[in-house]
Amino acid sequence: MKVFVTGVAGQLGHDVVNELRKRGHEAVGSDLALSNEYVQLDITEKEAVSKVIKDIRPDAVVHCAAWTAVDAAEDEANKDKVWAVNVTGTENIAEACKDINCKMLYLSTDYVFDGEGTEPWQPDCKEYKPLNVYGESKLAGEQAVSRILDKFFIVRIAWVFGKNGNNFIKTMLKLGQTHPELRVVRDQIGTPTYTYDLARLLVDMCETEKHGYYHATNEGGYISWYEFACEIFKQAKMDVKVAPVTTAEYGLSKAKRPFNSRLDKSKLAEVGFKPLPTWQDALSRYLKELL
Repeated sequence: MKVFVTGVAGQLGHDVVNELRKRGHEAVGSDLALSNEYVQLDITEKEAVSKVIKDIRPDAVVHCAAWTAVDAAEDEANKDKVWAVNVTGTENIAEACKDINCKMLYLSTDYVFDGEGTEPWQPDCKEYKPLNVYGESKLAGEQAVSRILDKFFIVRIAWVFGKNGNNFIKTMLKLGQTHPELRVVRDQIGTPTYTYDLARLLVDMCETEKHGYYHATNEGGYISWYEFACEIFKQAKMDVKVAPVTTAEYGLSKAKRPFNSRLDKSKLAEVGFKPLPTWQDALSRYLKELL
């Protein structure tokens, strides 16, 4: 199987390429950054996207490239760029996939929902009410993929961490070195997603025709950011006191965050996919790689 992966310089794209190659598949990666290892591609350029995908003729495209700076997306100066990457870029990829009859896997987010209530969100739920520009753009990307293609996977993830790039764990470890006490929000609930584990599932999906909407985070239960921080310092053996605060007490960020990021992942096992390991186990493996 030949797979084209966008955004390979990011946390997830990097791991997807490694997983594909580990299994003997041919992986072709792309990113805006210039590197000898992959194709330089601006996904907002429709003709360039069409040419690259037609030349490569992959069996599947895993679309990891995205604008993910949630607060920066709220800046008026950035809104057009966010839309160009997350919506127009996704449309360009989907159209190119349609032209060569190729399946597409699109990574989305819990931010397409409003985060109200306490019930886990179902993958086939259509009650979309994104709270911020990033969420609106990712939802529009989902809608473009489902409108243009029949052979698609839309996979919503949350609280992502991986080897490449920045994430909550790296931030906590860095702050913990200089701050004996940290304030972390306790009223936003979800589950972390380790890109190494997620990459395995995404490749599993690409090897099938079980198209549709899915939710994918690590197992291990729903937690708050506060509980996640406590476990990070416990496993890292760092003596840092973590104080639980509400989102209101912490102070407003530019982008409004959902309180309920619980994603129901039961559909994975129901259709025959292997769920991800627990987030506690994922954190342990990740820290061994980092520290």
